[in-house]
Amino acid sequence: MMAMTLSGFCQWDSILRAADKDSRPNILLIMVDDMGYSDIGCYGGEVDTPNLDRLAAGGLRFTQFYNTGRCWPTRAALMTGRYPHDVGHAMMFGRDAPRAYHGLSKERALMIPEVLKPLGYRNYHVGKWHLQSRDKEAAGAASWPLGRGFDRSYCVKRQDNFFNPKLMLDEHFSIKRPGDDDPDYYITTAFTKRTIHYLDEHKTYHSDEPFFIYLAHTAPHFPLHAPAQDVARFRERYRVGWDVIRQQRLERMEKMGILKAKLSARDADAVAWDSLSAEEQDEWSGRMAVHAAMIYRVDVGIGKIVQKLKSIGELDNTLILFLSDNGASAEYIVRGDGNDAKAALGSGGTYRTLEVAWANASNTPFRYHKIWAHEGGISTPLIAFWPTGIKNKGELTNELGHVVDVLPTVVELAGGKPDQEVAGRSLVAVLRGEGKMGPERSIYWEHQGNRAIRQGDWKLVAVNGGKWEMYNLAEDRSETNDLIDVETARAEGMKISWKKWADKQGVLPWDDLKKWRPNYSKDYRMK
Repeated sequence: MMAMTLSGFCQWDSILRAADKDSRPNILLIMVDDMGYSDIGCYGGEVDTPNLDRLAAGGLRFTQFYNTGRCWPTRAALMTGRYPHDVGHAMMFGRDAPRAYHGLSKERALMIPEVLKPLGYRNYHVGKWHLQSRDKEAAGAASWPLGRGFDRSYCVKRQDNFFNPKLMLDEHFSIKRPGDDDPDYYITTAFTKRTIHYLDEHKTYHSDEPFFIYLAHTAPHFPLHAPAQDVARFRERYRVGWDVIRQQRLERMEKMGILKAKLSARDADAVAWDSLSAEEQDEWSGRMAVHAAMIYRVDVGIGKIVQKLKSIGELDNTLILFLSDNGASAEYIVRGDGNDAKAALGSGGTYRTLEVAWANASNTPFRYHKIWAHEGGISTPLIAFWPTGIKNKGELTNELGHVVDVLPTVVELAGGKPDQEVAGRSLVAVLRGEGKMGPERSIYWEHQGNRAIRQGDWKLVAVNGGKWEMYNLAEDRSETNDLIDVETARAEGMKISWKKWADKQGVLPWDDLKKWRPNYSKDYRMK
């Protein structure tokens, strides 16, 4: 692949740039981790998210926006505007043996801040990264945020505990276990405080420059950790169980106009709520209460950031984008500091995950979860809020979008032009109510053998390199009526299109991946 140069990537009219500098919007990109499509209030959830709901009421909600289905591939696509295989940040071959990913270096692709900096933007990073190179030649400080165009960064390197993460990177300095010195430390709150600090700093020293802030929350990714008072807020809410929650969410979603779809069958690994004992119901309702509390604390922080933007006079001309890196996770894993069964619910002494049934509910009404290419794994809310820029405030759009569209969007708003290799399309026309993004498009997925292609309303999807399924998402967004044996000609054409894309991207063949990691042919979840 040709190396991408800055001069080839960012071309702009310098006269126009100088004239329009003060009118260009600031960008606040907020990504959460492992949050389901229907978790937040404005997408049908029962989790209290009043601040996000207000952004939605004053902005635009996308109903058909997609990620890649997994944390690090999504972040690669988000930051580069290209598919993760194309930039070496997916399941690829290494030099001697296959390995997960061998490096998102500058030679492979530039990231958003590297594109925005020469356009006059100041760039700030707060939170998760997961974009460091695994190539020895490209690894080190150059592959962390400050080496990839960000001017300031507060970055989690190893978390495992929301109350006392193992290792933080504060600018260039490594900080181990910040909770050891601060008993009130909670990483979601720390991310909020640092974002507000950077806004104050920007107002004081760089008020003549627009800014880009990438706030990458680790919540509500496992382990399920949240402040006790937040857990208490939701402790009784989920005793009705996942079956009732799924149905209630679907009814609210349909009433809101987000979608009209059948409720997919409960995941095969999930049992009926009523079949659980009272003790089991208490345990499981508690887990979902912590998941909700984690999202609630993110929302509280967003409210504080919005108030700060307002107080420094930057809210009206700031585009805020909020989305998730993948669907809710069904993993059952114990890592980090381990799980103390006697520790308080949601405390730092625990290590619990959401697991399959509640992940199924978080992704209502869709099938499957994080890692899979069915709608439950790849669908995300996208809230866009921009008081001076969005025309159709409070409305929904069914425009088809993907995380590769974020870079072209922000670069256009900054007055630049992405190069022709970018896979995404700009959302600016949709945000401004000036039309659609362009003609019908194809969007592609592949991760660990889970693959899909969407063309217009039609979608082909397969699990673990298995048999293709086909759905008309305009009529069946929850993928319950497989039409593979009915739409045979259309299916064959889409298979060919996916294969051409996969070959061009360097997708690891499923048979080779199975030889490398035989467990990928089974369920990825681990006990």
